[in-house]
Amino acid sequence: MGSRDLDLDLLDAYSRTVTEVAERVGPSVAAVQVHDRHGKAIGSGSGFLFTPDGYLLTNSHVVRAGGARRPEGGAFHASFSDGRRFAARWVGDDPHSDLALLQVDGMSQGALTPAVLGRSAEVRRGEIAIAIGNPLGFDHTVTAGIVSALGRSMRASTGRLIPDVIQTDAALNPGNSGGPLLNARGEVIGVNTAIIPQAQAICFAVAIDIATMAIPELLRHGRVRRGYLGVGGSTIALDRRIVVALGLAQARAVRVLSVEPGSPAEQAGLRPGDLLLAIDGRPVESVDGLYQALHPERIGRDSVLRVLRPGGTAALELCVRPVEAAGS
Repeated sequence: MGSRDLDLDLLDAYSRTVTEVAERVGPSVAAVQVHDRHGKAIGSGSGFLFTPDGYLLTNSHVVRAGGARRPEGGAFHASFSDGRRFAARWVGDDPHSDLALLQVDGMSQGALTPAVLGRSAEVRRGEIAIAIGNPLGFDHTVTAGIVSALGRSMRASTGRLIPDVIQTDAALNPGNSGGPLLNARGEVIGVNTAIIPQAQAICFAVAIDIATMAIPELLRHGRVRRGYLGVGGSTIALDRRIVVALGLAQARAVRVLSVEPGSPAEQAGLRPGDLLLAIDGRPVESVDGLYQALHPERIGRDSVLRVLRPGGTAALELCVRPVEAAGS
């Protein structure tokens, strides 16, 4: 077999993979339309079913278009590749991770086909990445590329950092937001969320592992709860002498700049000037890292802060009980 024949075989195998994934997952992908209370179209995007009873994952910025996320603000509809169009209701959204849930009211019109959620922790650079969505109003478009990078971070509209973002060169355009990013097995590995307009083929997806942690919170509470300590801080580089003296594996920590009166941090004895090194043994290397550590499981439960006080030579351990952050 010549090199040209081998190249054609490889290309054919790649094409078959993309085609099979598109055919299998395409029925799960919806074009999401957002309307105001008068029926006027005010936004659109993509989404995908992940349960047989009609729960659909999309982006928060899609459901919040024109204020439609509010109960009195508007309505949602989901259209599928077989021509069916359903009303959908808002279930919950989290602008800090740009994720949202809708539920499609389509049980009376036949079975709905859910996509299979994969594990983004198992994704490797160079893997095939397949995106299905509705770019620029063109329904159910398929693009493919590779996973370009892993472990990226991206700022949400709220200013919070979204961790473990997947970078891909699969072509995305406005309207792809909320659609699935898939691996070669047809499993969802990410939720497409953003492009860089001036860049060439640099696109981002929220890792599906982040979404699977957010989904139970959105189902139960309509939001993702987060813990609150009541501190203001900044990320600093640790003096090398501190790293060596305390046997630290980290090069950065959070310097406490302010402590809210009556807050869990004040009750725990945290003071301005303290260096916050860890929470429950997990190193705290940045303000964003501290936010991420205050996940729902820590709300109302005792946690141990490892702190170095100015002028001190040994770290202190302070017990703190985070409360739920207002508006989280």
